[in-house]
Amino acid sequence: MTTQTASPAPNLPPPPSLEAVAPPKPAAPRSRAKIVLPTILGVAALVAGGHYLLTYGRESTDDAQVEGRVANVSPRVAGQVAKVLVQDNQLVKAGDVMVELDRKDLDAKLEAAKADVLSAEAQLASAQAQLSLTDATVGANLRQAKAGVTQASSGINSSKAALDQARADVASAEARFKLTETDLGRVKQLTSEGALSPAELDMRQAAYDQAHAALEQARARLASTEAGIENSSGGFEAAQGRLVAAQAGPAQVQAAQAAVKLAEARLQQARAALSLAELAVSYTQVRAPVTGQVSRRTVEPGQMVGPERPLMAIVPQDDMWVVANFKEDQVGDMRPGQPVDVKVDAFSGHLFKGHVDSLAGASGARFALLPPDNASGNFVKVVQRIPVLVRFDEKPGDLPLKPGMSAEVTVDLRSR
Repeated sequence: MTTQTASPAPNLPPPPSLEAVAPPKPAAPRSRAKIVLPTILGVAALVAGGHYLLTYGRESTDDAQVEGRVANVSPRVAGQVAKVLVQDNQLVKAGDVMVELDRKDLDAKLEAAKADVLSAEAQLASAQAQLSLTDATVGANLRQAKAGVTQASSGINSSKAALDQARADVASAEARFKLTETDLGRVKQLTSEGALSPAELDMRQAAYDQAHAALEQARARLASTEAGIENSSGGFEAAQGRLVAAQAGPAQVQAAQAAVKLAEARLQQARAALSLAELAVSYTQVRAPVTGQVSRRTVEPGQMVGPERPLMAIVPQDDMWVVANFKEDQVGDMRPGQPVDVKVDAFSGHLFKGHVDSLAGASGARFALLPPDNASGNFVKVVQRIPVLVRFDEKPGDLPLKPGMSAEVTVDLRSR
């Protein structure tokens, strides 16, 4: 076994030492976190400070909407629609005719009311004439009745005097008759004895007959006078009755005055009915109550309508405001008159200026159909919203704000 000897190594440079091979250590770099973190903190502090400065003393909410008045238009009388003179979304002025109803029935009622007024006027004229006549005749009748009573009383007194005279005449006639009767008997006896002539008897007989006739005549006058007294008594009673009737004249005047007042009341009633009929005819033209834009039109020609159902709505375009619902912890320092910035979503590039007009008297939940009752069930605190009414400082101009538009409201609380 042979032994091989190693060939000599070539001439190579000696390996470098570890100190010579290791690269030099660079200077330790500054930590990146030490640079970024302060920068972030500074930016955050700057943003927080800016946000604080911008929001200090200001409260904002996006729970807000533009509000406006909506006038519902209904006819004041029932009827059939003859014409519809407006279209949807049309601008109308206050007083413009929008709908016309059929007025034939109402025209007939109007004519009947006019006839009733004429009839009532005629009745009033008749009652006034009757009052004038009654007033004029009552005084004359009273004076005439009093004169009749006086005359009848005088007639009775005269008749009584005539009665006494007639009775005296009868007594006188009876005395003469008895005297002639006695003379006649005596003459008859003497004539039968032949002491007197028949001529004397005839003369005594004639005197007797004349006395008898005078007695009968006196008795007749007495009977006539007594009958006259009866008639005078009846005339006196009649005169007294006419006086009593004449004394009731003031009551007749009062009755005539009452008839005049009744006629006047009926005339006023007829005129009131005429006014109602005229108003009903005028109501057949449904006019715009305010100036605005027609909305929600539901009426068509030929349709039967009545006051119970609106035909359309009119939204005024010049009376808008904003209702912002702030949280209850935002309204503690809110007061009427504080300035407000309003941004409407539809016009995001425009800032409206306004002011707080008033705060609602209760939270919105209190006006809900079913308000919450925290006394029943488990209590869960819910932050309530308080409606705040905001008025614009000036009109929006050409920007067409519409009720119901969403808005963002910021109130400056620094103005107390």
